Amino acid sequence: MASMAAVLSKTPFLSSQPLTKSPNPDFPLTASVSFSSKSRRRGGAFRAGLIAPDGGKLVELVVAEPRRREKKHEAAKLPRVELTPIDLQWMHVLSEGWASPLGGFMRESEFLQTLHFNSLRLDDGSVVNMSVPIVLAIDDEQKARIGESKRVALFDSDGNPVAILSDIEIYKHPKEERIARTWGTTAPGLPYVEEAITNAGNWLIGGDLEVLEPVKYNDGLDRF
Repeated sequence: MASMAAVLSKTPFLSSQPLTKSPNPDFPLTASVSFSSKSRRRGGAFRAGLIAPDGGKLVELVVAEPRRREKKHEAAKLPRVELTPIDLQWMHVLSEGWASPLGGFMRESEFLQTLHFNSLRLDDGSVVNMSVPIVLAIDDEQKARIGESKRVALFDSDGNPVAILSDIEIYKHPKEERIARTWGTTAPGLPYVEEAITNAGNWLIGGDLEVLEPVKYNDGLDRF
């Protein structure tokens, strides 16, 4: 090792010669971006520097502030599903449009398309990437409590209503297939699997999501 260091110390690119000072050290950057009228007519691929969401429209699911109190009263009368911290994080993803064009937790047809094709076919025939199922698991007791209701309220671990799921569909949770098709193996020790899938309920519930207010973590980053 010492001989290697001696060789490297004699190479030209490690010379101890002083650096030449630049006569113009400032490097101006421009933050402006312009688009042709043609691209604007097409709807534009960008909005404020961001790539347009899949499906062409950002699907935001947070209820407008004037209606939040009314929606919370509605939630109090509905069958209740309690969310895990992981469920709440996926709800956050859906609420702010990061999973556009999804309008809620996946129903069975969306779930199966994601598992088998890593994509979703939209109503207009177009196809968008969707390689990870965004689903909500419930157990037998919760399923029985829901009964014939077509709407449920979602609650956080502190007992606060956070969302309403409407026009719901409940279907079997194929855990082994989900693991195999998502990770390409069912070997033990896979990340996320035990907490979010293996120990989750035997049923999945999908539907249209209304989030009652923006998700906050009180971690100092909520304002961004």
